[in-house]
Amino acid sequence: MGNKHCSCISSSSSSKTSKSKQKQHGNLQNSHGDAHVTQSDGNASKLQHISDREQLDDVEIRTPSDHPMADTIFLSKSNSESQDKRLSVHNSTSPSSNTHKRRSSCSTIYIDDSTVSQPNIKASIKCVALAVFYHIKHRGEEHKETPDIFDEKLYPLTKEPVPHNYGSVEPDHRQIYRFIRTLFSAAQLAAECSIVTLIYVERLLTYAEIQICPANWKRILLGAILLASKVWDDQAVWNVDYCQIMKDISVEDMNAMERQFLELLNFNINVPSSVYAKYYFDLRSLADSNNLSFPCEPLSKERARKLEATSHSCQNKFRDCNPTIRRSHSADQLTNTLNNSIVIS
Repeated sequence: MGNKHCSCISSSSSSKTSKSKQKQHGNLQNSHGDAHVTQSDGNASKLQHISDREQLDDVEIRTPSDHPMADTIFLSKSNSESQDKRLSVHNSTSPSSNTHKRRSSCSTIYIDDSTVSQPNIKASIKCVALAVFYHIKHRGEEHKETPDIFDEKLYPLTKEPVPHNYGSVEPDHRQIYRFIRTLFSAAQLAAECSIVTLIYVERLLTYAEIQICPANWKRILLGAILLASKVWDDQAVWNVDYCQIMKDISVEDMNAMERQFLELLNFNINVPSSVYAKYYFDLRSLADSNNLSFPCEPLSKERARKLEATSHSCQNKFRDCNPTIRRSHSADQLTNTLNNSIVIS
């Protein structure tokens, strides 16, 4: 999946550019929407070579989907509402879990099984659905034209007739969750794909300067899930497989949507680990502010051993990368104290 524009710059112009921008060689994370257009010897306009593009740190406008220090859009829109107007989304596992939050005691430690490397799939999809819900709800009064490929009336997902008011009725967050959950369950996608999906959605809204609204949210999510599954999973789901899930959509439609989605993203499908981690923790903040609790289970001995092994592995990698940094004696003392005092039931 390379850029559809391919060009060569003349030797005279490229030599001047390369001397002035040698330090910018190799950067693949350009957050500008379009490459700079140059002229060479009266020929047609040429695109700037990838080695001459600006560094990410030099870009004035930092998009949240590209830069780890930029605030995520969905969290900003969620924070715009007052606390008493926030949604209250509870797990439907048991009545007790909706009213009482489990607390850790001296003998029992409760932890949720969601981590940044292995998120809980159900909770992650719920959080992503909430983020999309706030995007639609706070999309702004300014009307922005949507590409036809995402318009559900022009490209319906089912054979059922689209309601006349399809573009004005905002979906409920439960409806968005069911749509995403159905695709993830049928395609057996990993939980990490849901976070990458949200990153692609916000990248699309920023790059293409469009809004996600009741008329296009399903097709935008479908295109983002399609790309996320291909980028993240080793055994990617083919477009024809999605046509088996959504039987009324054709392969040609899926191909056209994927192609235009990539073009609107400027073929930037790279997701840095720092950006992924930022979105994960912001989704957890969104869950906390909307009373969405992650499922907690008692910490077992086997789980404690796995956590300890993972911790030691990360510490060793950190020491190898930073040999001059050492753990303080107080930190070692604190770790030993905790290990001696915690009793695992």
